[in-house]
Amino acid sequence: MANFVCRYGAVRSLGVFSAKPNELYKRGNAVIVRTNRGLETAQVLCEAREDVLSDLDSTPVGNILREMTVEDLNEYRHLQAKRKDRIDVCQRLIREANLDLKLIDIEHLFGGERLIIYFLAEQRIDFRELVKSLAAEFQTRIEMRQIGVRDEAKFLADYGDCGKPVCCNTHLTSMPPVSMKMAKLQKATLDPTKISGRCGRLKCCLRYEFDHYEDIHTRMPPIGAQIVTNSGHAKVINQEILAQQLLVETEDNRRILIGLDDVLTVVQKNGLSERENADYNLD
Repeated sequence: MANFVCRYGAVRSLGVFSAKPNELYKRGNAVIVRTNRGLETAQVLCEAREDVLSDLDSTPVGNILREMTVEDLNEYRHLQAKRKDRIDVCQRLIREANLDLKLIDIEHLFGGERLIIYFLAEQRIDFRELVKSLAAEFQTRIEMRQIGVRDEAKFLADYGDCGKPVCCNTHLTSMPPVSMKMAKLQKATLDPTKISGRCGRLKCCLRYEFDHYEDIHTRMPPIGAQIVTNSGHAKVINQEILAQQLLVETEDNRRILIGLDDVLTVVQKNGLSERENADYNLD
């Protein structure tokens, strides 16, 4: 029995799904799966090999019931055609309930077992009466799911500043924490408008190469350090992390670039003033 990694749901989750004996699927096949939420449509990405599974943080398990048929496709299109009307009804009921929440999207599962409402809210919301109204309107189980602004981008954003589809709506299975330290270490601009994504938070891509930068950075003498090189004593003025080079000032006041391999020893790790330390501190 083969297992396959599939993408499913409005938030484009990844899961490992078992197929029936002797059934094989190719990348891109549209299938009907059963998850812990009910019947859903999904897209096959690849076979769930060990090397693939090692890269997945979370792997909800379900079953592939069948490849999507013409009847399934018609039912899916029927649900999608009714989506706008359902959103309008949800908006109306939210206004009538006088609740301070922002509707982001809805997801009606393929099997009709439930309707999931995704929303933003500043505070905790008592939506019990709203759920009753929604259940009476749609005659199905209602699930309210509060999301954050970064999750909102998965529903609404299209392209990033790089010109490619936003990462959160394509290959990311989870959104890792991103800090200003990562931008500083990679010498990215610190202008918030240029390093913020469509969600208004720091771009996820600042996280991608951070571990590599940090690994090299920990092996380099810090800025201000007194070192001994093949050419004599020098002081570290700046670091070129990716190139693994140092800009140093020699004893005769020349500034030159040297490779990390040219450093024989570090005499004094910190030769900076207190103010300079604050400027270069990345912690």
